[in-house]
Amino acid sequence: MSTSAPSFWATGRAILQLLRWHKPAGRLILMVPALWGAFLAADGIPPWRLVGIIILGTLATSGAGCVINDLWDRDLDPLVERTRHRPLASRELTVGVGILMLLVSLACAAGLALFLNPVSFALCVAAVPVILLYPGAKRVFPVPQLVLALAWGFAVLISWTAVRGQDGNAPLWDMGLAWLWLATVLWTLGFDTVYALSDREDDERAGIHSSARFFGRLTPTAVGLFFLGTSIALLGVGVTLNLHGVYFVSWGIATALWARQTWQLHQVDAPPSLYPAIFGQNVVQGFILLAGMIAGSLAR
Repeated sequence: MSTSAPSFWATGRAILQLLRWHKPAGRLILMVPALWGAFLAADGIPPWRLVGIIILGTLATSGAGCVINDLWDRDLDPLVERTRHRPLASRELTVGVGILMLLVSLACAAGLALFLNPVSFALCVAAVPVILLYPGAKRVFPVPQLVLALAWGFAVLISWTAVRGQDGNAPLWDMGLAWLWLATVLWTLGFDTVYALSDREDDERAGIHSSARFFGRLTPTAVGLFFLGTSIALLGVGVTLNLHGVYFVSWGIATALWARQTWQLHQVDAPPSLYPAIFGQNVVQGFILLAGMIAGSLAR
């Protein structure tokens, strides 16, 4: 009993680490655009049951994405300082356990998707190959963050159509959704390129592609352009959907923070701690924008 109990808890802890539940920022940053889509599509008041499904769905989907990433990279992660202690890389968990957790995560996501309308369900199905292939893209595609950004874009499409599909009179697609999708893709390219800066040297030694390697010394400028594009697209969201001025206050705050982050990245000898800090700040910015979207929708 005394031997099996610690082993049981150690395995449970390793599984939580495999799903990255000990790092909530990565879960929240996928949840944010999904909530953007849900609240904007519903003029600020989506069905709360549907919000719950979206939140649980993002948790299950992000968990599946983390597991498939670690399965792909279990032999490469030991070569990267930040990832060498991951459960599959360190062999704390077996490949079989990883596959089991992947299937469980996908089953949970699929079960939740069954509560959505046919269009949203089809989008969920279409997102799966993108999620499964992203880790492989790091081996052959020079900007794999673009693949991840497209996966993030599905979060907006799924939540928006899930809400609009419950109202037979509301169009499933409009320019507001187009601007929101573009903002999500560019935002993801920006914050994940910053995240990739932490591993750039290790990735180069291991032969792993990343946008931080692709842009090289121009990476801070590229990130700034991605964030600028995000800001312009979010401005398009506000204008197209005729949101109240309070939304533009949140937009201004987020834009100012992106400008500051771009300035920080351009500094000579920026500390390595800057990259995860900017990633965390973008989670907060996402929720600031969400608050503005809700208030801007309700106050129209």
